[in-house]
Amino acid sequence: MKTTTTIESSEALRIAKRLSNHWKHKFDVANTDDQYQIFMPKVTVELSIQPDQLHVSIVNKEEISLEELIRLENIVLDHINRMVQADYQVVWSRES
Repeated sequence: MKTTTTIESSEALRIAKRLSNHWKHKFDVANTDDQYQIFMPKVTVELSIQPDQLHVSIVNKEEISLEELIRLENIVLDHINRMVQADYQVVWSRES
């Protein structure tokens, strides 16, 4: 299962860097100039930087329930909002 959303922001790179730095103390992270990955136990959070957009994907590495996926969506968005003191409201698209 995979869930994705896009955040419209001119600060996409800053958001990705801050989120990656925040979680690197807990999880393995990797990054290139325009792609950040956070390797959590059951999922990988992928942050892809585009001009004025941040594409966020949560990709499961093992079977997780829909409830757990929704919880992770909320955690990721909450952390993004806290990192940049914003109140982004997003719609997640889920794929099986």
